[in-house]
Amino acid sequence: MNWIIQHGRKILKSLSELFTAELLRAGDKPLSISSIVTLILLALAVFFISRALGEWMKRGLLVRLKLDRGSREAISTVISYFLSALGGLIVLQTAGINLSSLAVLAGVLGIGFGFGLQNLASNFISGLTLLVEQPIKVGDFVEVEGLLGTVENISIRSTIVRTIDGVFVIVPNIRFVENHIVNWTYRDPKCCIHVPVGVAYGSDPVLVTEALLAAARMEPGVLSYPSPKVWFKCFAESTLNFELLVWIDQPANSEPLKSALNFRIEQELRHRQIHIPFPQRELWIRNIEELNTLVHQTGGTEVSNSNVASQKTSPSETTHPLPKSPNNLNLRELLRRVTYFESCSDLELRQLIEYGYRQLFPAGQIVCQENEPGDSFYIILTGSVEVFSQRAEKYIATLHDGEFFGEMSLLLGIPRSATVRTLSDTILFVVDRNDLQKLLVEHQGLADQIAQTLSERQQALRDLGLSTADASQETPFIWIRKRIQSLFGI
Repeated sequence: MNWIIQHGRKILKSLSELFTAELLRAGDKPLSISSIVTLILLALAVFFISRALGEWMKRGLLVRLKLDRGSREAISTVISYFLSALGGLIVLQTAGINLSSLAVLAGVLGIGFGFGLQNLASNFISGLTLLVEQPIKVGDFVEVEGLLGTVENISIRSTIVRTIDGVFVIVPNIRFVENHIVNWTYRDPKCCIHVPVGVAYGSDPVLVTEALLAAARMEPGVLSYPSPKVWFKCFAESTLNFELLVWIDQPANSEPLKSALNFRIEQELRHRQIHIPFPQRELWIRNIEELNTLVHQTGGTEVSNSNVASQKTSPSETTHPLPKSPNNLNLRELLRRVTYFESCSDLELRQLIEYGYRQLFPAGQIVCQENEPGDSFYIILTGSVEVFSQRAEKYIATLHDGEFFGEMSLLLGIPRSATVRTLSDTILFVVDRNDLQKLLVEHQGLADQIAQTLSERQQALRDLGLSTADASQETPFIWIRKRIQSLFGI
């Protein structure tokens, strides 16, 4: 028994001497296995504590400071690396290692590793650049060398990008520094996307514009301001090429949004009997008489240019036009019924269609509510509406085709002064606040008409006791006309 105890003590002593024996020297400090293990454990502790502090700041303190996701990720990453480096220095100093004695060794190792690990060093410097300058941040939607996706994480060596297909791609940081990067969400996520559309020759450009804008305004992901636009790009071989421009604030959804717009565009074009043609070629035979002789000798049927041409009929020649009820009229025909626009050319009407859109309201529907903020101006294309005050329980007026409403709230900067309800099925031309200036600049006669009507309506509201506003010592028309000039510069 004593022999076993003594033998065990010898083993422990031998192990102790093994672990405490000098293995190498760092300057004047001898290092043993036990001291090296201790340094490694302390370094791991510093690393995990630094990461924990970085995560706590990212999810706690920085969230309360209301910083965006990208800034939180960058700040927490830089602080975590800084604490790790500082903790490592403290651990080495506590272990008694003179850092100046490691300078020569670090220099030699740096030269050696610099050649073998130059890509790693480049990615390291690039990662620091991305974190400090923040040309891209976590959450940004970027495009690099054909790769399109959302930045999920930025580390010292690489950046993780999640594509629109949900695939995570690890991209070396150097590619974000050396290449041209498209950051769709840099500073402002609002961006414009282009949707090309080709229609058959002979299609009415005004109807095409109306169809494309109607499709854009029906899509929830499209912003109302800046308003959608339509460009006539070129005359192609088989098509008239148009392009729909819409603004969105979620670039990551650009591809699904283009698909949704294409579905709506196809529906609107089909509804208006506008055709998207196949690529086609026309064949004309010069020596038709010689061909007829040859065909006649072989017992065939005589061929003529008129017969060949008659075989090529467009689908529009076989379709029957819809009855011209108000609901079946296109927007151009409805606008021509309005006094202010009856003398406009097709090009002027096409421009006008870009400023507003048609909207059908069934009978008895509320168009705008009293005391709500005003954001739209309305022109009645067909139908009629009733204007009344719910607060005072008073009838004010009935408006018919060609008349307008909603201007008082926009021009005077006050809530809606009355409620408007449709008396029959009514089609309205709706102009949003941001497009009203463009409309009045193009049609200054309408601005004068609005000023005159608005002054009359203000006086009618005062007579009914529904308005106590005193414009000024000037006549209401002059004051309102100056108001339009100050707001819109016209």
